[in-house]
Amino acid sequence: MGYQLHITRAEEWRNSKSKPILLDEWVAFVSSDSEMRFDQCATATTPVGNTLQYQSEGLAVWDSYSGNGKNGNFAWFDFQNGEVVVKNPDEEIVAKMCRVAQALNARVQGDDGEFYGEA
Repeated sequence: MGYQLHITRAEEWRNSKSKPILLDEWVAFVSSDSEMRFDQCATATTPVGNTLQYQSEGLAVWDSYSGNGKNGNFAWFDFQNGEVVVKNPDEEIVAKMCRVAQALNARVQGDDGEFYGEA
């Protein structure tokens, strides 16, 4: 399943719809960030050779991530339900998430409610 971090404006990420990041805002941000691009479709191959595909209108990838393409890894940022979600981010991705959150007047929060990038 994995652990997710959420870029949200809400006090609690589960309530992101109450203070949403709008899709238009996300599109404008990704379009203005030279390190990111929209893919809207992610494809992965399982260890047994099955192909999995996920499609989302707000799915973007961080092109400048040093781990892109290693072991099928990419830095996917998925807009959904008024927030942006990243699954199993490493420290490099968390730092990028914090910069994205700042630009969107939001915060980064983990599944368990902890915040990242705050002093």
